[in-house]
Amino acid sequence: MARAAPHSARGGMTDANGVSASTLHLPAGSWMTLLQALCAHFPQIDEAVWRSRFARGRVHDEHGAPLAADAPYREGARIRYFREVSAEEPVPFQARILHCDDDILIADKPHFLPVVPAGRHVEETLLTRLIRETGNRELVPLHRIDRATAGLVMFSTRLESRRPFQDLFRKRLIEKEYEAWAGALPALSFPCRAEIRLQPGTPFFRMQAVAGTPNAWTEIELIARGPQYWHYRLRPITGRKHQLRVQMAALGAAIVNDELYPELRQRDVADFSRPLALVARALRFRDPYCGRMREFVSACALATPA
Repeated sequence: MARAAPHSARGGMTDANGVSASTLHLPAGSWMTLLQALCAHFPQIDEAVWRSRFARGRVHDEHGAPLAADAPYREGARIRYFREVSAEEPVPFQARILHCDDDILIADKPHFLPVVPAGRHVEETLLTRLIRETGNRELVPLHRIDRATAGLVMFSTRLESRRPFQDLFRKRLIEKEYEAWAGALPALSFPCRAEIRLQPGTPFFRMQAVAGTPNAWTEIELIARGPQYWHYRLRPITGRKHQLRVQMAALGAAIVNDELYPELRQRDVADFSRPLALVARALRFRDPYCGRMREFVSACALATPA
C-alpha cells in the first residue's frame, strides 16, 4: 500500500555502495556519550558493531560529518548511520525503470524487494539498486509500497523540484490503481467503497482494524469472478500502511498469498514461490510543472491463484 515517505532536505546520504543512511533523532536520556545512547536504543546490536561503525566513519551528524564513539550525547540532535546486515539474502528479481526525467523517476518494482532499507534488508532494496544504476544519489522515494507488493514507485530525482511532487501525494491529487486476487465477496455490490479505521497492531510491523471513525478509504471494483478467488481493481483514496491488505482481510476476502493478514504466517526468507497477488498497477496525475496529465502503467505480472 502506498504511503507518504519521510524525506531529507539534503536529499539523503548514501555510502559508496549506494546504501542510504538511516536517520535517528536522539531521545531524552542521561547517557554521557553517543555510543552509550545507541547501545541502549538498539539493544539487539552489539556494542562492538557500533564501535566498528564509528571507526569506519559510518555514523554522521546531520551535516554529514563523521562522529566519534565518545562524542557527547545531545538530546534532540539528529544523526545518520549506515545499517549493515551480514549474509543478506539476495532478491532474485529486477526492477525496471519505466521513465526518468529531470524531476521524477518511475520504477516498476518486483515482489519481495523493499523500497528502502528496513529490517534485514539493506543493500537488497529498490532505492539502493536505483542509485547504483543511475548514479543519482539525490533519489528519494515520494511514496512507498510494501515489500511484498509489486508495481509502480515514483522517485524524486533532484531536491529543487521535489516539493510539488510531494504535495501531489500529501493532497491526494494522484490516482493510484491496484489489482489483486482475493477471496470472493458475493454479498457486496460493486463498485463499492470500503471504510475502516487502522492503527498499529502486534507485532509492530502489522496493522489492525479497530472500531471508531474511519481513517482509510478504498474504492473496490470487480474485474472477474473465479471459481474460488475473484479479481479486483482497488483504488485507495488514503495511503495508510497495509491499507489494502487489512481492508480486504477485514471484509473476509484476504489477498492471495498474504503472509500477514488475517493471520501472521512464517515464510522462509529464501522462498520466492508464492508472491502476494497484489500489484500497484497505475499512477495518474497532473504534472505540477507542465500541467499535462501523465499516466504510468506497471508491466508486473499479477500472480494468478492455483
